[in-house]
Amino acid sequence: MRHASFIARTVLVKNGSVDEAMGLLNNIMSRDGFFEQFRRTRCYEKPFEMRRRVNYTKCKSIYNEEMSRRLSFLMRVNRTDPYPGSS
Repeated sequence: MRHASFIARTVLVKNGSVDEAMGLLNNIMSRDGFFEQFRRTRCYEKPFEMRRRVNYTKCKSIYNEEMSRRLSFLMRVNRTDPYPGSS
């Protein structure tokens, strides 16, 4: 029977390998954005830095969404030839 590797940020230690479990926990927490949040709240963030960060994340998400839309359009299988008769 296969068990989940983690449940609600709880990591199962297999064969007493604590180092491997700590690495897995660090990966989980970095994926969840825990470390970024900790670094951000460790000291005061000025309002212009906050605006810059928020605007950057908005622009990044818009760019990624547009790129994924374009790539999915290009990777379609059944699409008409945009330049008929040229090949």
